[in-house]
Amino acid sequence: MIDPNLLIAVLMGGPGSERDVSLASGAAVVKALQGRGLKAVGVDVTDHEVNLPEGTGLAFNVIHGTFGEDGQLQDILEAKGIPYTGAGAASSRRAFDKNKAKVRFLAHQVPTPLSEIVDVSNGPALPEMPAPFVVKPPREGSSVGVHIVRDQADAQAAMEDAAKYGNDILVEQFIQGKELTVGIFDDQALPIVHIAPRSGFYDMANKYPWLSGGAGSDYFCPADLDEETTQAVQKAALAAHRSLGIEIYSRVDVLLDADNQPFVLEANTIPGMTETSLMPKSAAAAGIPFDDLCIRIAEISLKLRA
Repeated sequence: MIDPNLLIAVLMGGPGSERDVSLASGAAVVKALQGRGLKAVGVDVTDHEVNLPEGTGLAFNVIHGTFGEDGQLQDILEAKGIPYTGAGAASSRRAFDKNKAKVRFLAHQVPTPLSEIVDVSNGPALPEMPAPFVVKPPREGSSVGVHIVRDQADAQAAMEDAAKYGNDILVEQFIQGKELTVGIFDDQALPIVHIAPRSGFYDMANKYPWLSGGAGSDYFCPADLDEETTQAVQKAALAAHRSLGIEIYSRVDVLLDADNQPFVLEANTIPGMTETSLMPKSAAAAGIPFDDLCIRIAEISLKLRA
């Protein structure tokens, strides 16, 4: 049980590209905690400084992407001696950097697409891998700067755009198949969510149509998969979570090919936390309502970092 007098600062916003989504997550978490009688306040983080209310006993981190999800915020909170929710500094850095995560996946036999890292620090460069492939900036969230290259003639433009975000671009084998995501909570895999974009792939526009005016996506949870495939996907997702050493919870993105083989793409350590976000959908299908999920994240985090 959480002491009702404990001040919980819900950190939201942040300086990155996912600021608006984070503000929505933060508002939902504050509402859920307050609705259960807890002393929760929202804190809008606008830059790389964190000014916590006096007496803060727990920082509930829902800053997605840059700063909140890459270890920077965790380092600051640890220096302040403030317990916080979710992944620690080291595991956040591993998970946020797709290149580092790929190394861990391979070392722990997590099924993941073939890949290469293309160094563009000395100018434009193309991958050795033939099309089709996927170009990804390694340290951006929500599909920022991601391109599916189906024709070799489009490779240069995709690489140049990805180079805006860093010099070590991840290029992955393109896997045609179902887009799935698996919530991991307290070292257990939750029911699978099947993501069905209404057009294209699951990019920023289809994730957040209310921000971009995109076509959006449909979601099915639990995903309509046979038991053997369900277990294979959940096993791969849990293996990815564990390989990165992520504490408490995450959401792992998986592609399922035509032969029902899962391929892990990445693990998100600060997934969306509105009542309609994918991690809460997954938890709800396991019988964990949104407010219970928020409280249990807080309880486990306090126990880990008290």
